[in-house]
Amino acid sequence: MGNNYGTLFKISTFGESHGPAIGVIIDGCPAGLTIDEAFIQSELDRRKPGQSKITTQRKEDDSFKILSGVFEGQSTGTPIAIVIENQDQRSKDYSHIENTFRPSHADFTYQEKYGIRDHRGGGRSSARETAARVAAGAIAKLLLRKHGVEINAYVSQVGTLKAPGYTQLDLRKTEDNIVRCPDPATAEKMIALIDQVRLDRDTIGGVVSCVIKNTPVGLGEPVFDKLHAELGKAILSINAVKGFEYGSGFAGVELRGSQHNDEFVNEGGKIRTKTNHSGGVQGGISNGEDIYFNVAFKPVATIMQDQATVDKEGNEAVVSGKGRHDPCVVPRAVPIVEAMAALVLADFLLRNKASKV
Repeated sequence: MGNNYGTLFKISTFGESHGPAIGVIIDGCPAGLTIDEAFIQSELDRRKPGQSKITTQRKEDDSFKILSGVFEGQSTGTPIAIVIENQDQRSKDYSHIENTFRPSHADFTYQEKYGIRDHRGGGRSSARETAARVAAGAIAKLLLRKHGVEINAYVSQVGTLKAPGYTQLDLRKTEDNIVRCPDPATAEKMIALIDQVRLDRDTIGGVVSCVIKNTPVGLGEPVFDKLHAELGKAILSINAVKGFEYGSGFAGVELRGSQHNDEFVNEGGKIRTKTNHSGGVQGGISNGEDIYFNVAFKPVATIMQDQATVDKEGNEAVVSGKGRHDPCVVPRAVPIVEAMAALVLADFLLRNKASKV
């Protein structure tokens, strides 16, 4: 019921924000893949709460246990089950919303759909669930590494503050600051802005950009499983995402075809394109150029201010945020975007093996 993703490299996530644990089952990972547990933990550490003054202060180690599918450090080809225990729940912080709906949250829609909801931290609708995706995405990354594929996401915008385009940046510097923007000057301004927003008891949105290098030519399926369509679906499933664009995106409408077309050239026996307005995807299939896309995240819905709402009976009410929340989600969203992109590419990589004799 919407808790699964993938065709061959498949995942199913489970658990709630304030339940005993969250986790993921990965089915379809080929046997013989070296499972680097230190790498998986490092990916989880990039997403976990409590990293800095500009993230939620909830404290979770996000340490994980592999329950199956790995023997002597290698995948066995059977389902890999990973569990991450919740350690720092404060369910009492949410008692005030047991019968009221927080603006722009999933409280109302979950109540109407299921007739019941776990109000503790949002339950299943909480971004806490994305830790399971990051764990699965780390294994997908290990598979993609064997094929030379590199995925690098970074914060390109907070509010109106924008970093230069990725071709002008050294993406190796992304982890050099707490906002994960590889442009130091812009990063400093972003951090100051997020901190001020936090002090104002408010939140702010931003953009995470992602660049995928060395993608093999041919990933993607016609007609409905186009590569960019699946990337869009996967990315739009992340909490707080409000927009996805790849390649030239909406800016492409300002160009004429003569300006936008990516002409083919032969570079040392390899067919490439002179420009890359296509964003590495043509006809829904990867062409070997950089795949790049932008992801818009809304301001976090929970703010530490009074807001008008209604309760389950439709009576007027007032609700104010309590607990520990991010003033801006994008710094912690970077590894989540990478994870979802990795899951899409790993799945298509395996599917592509059946495309021709």
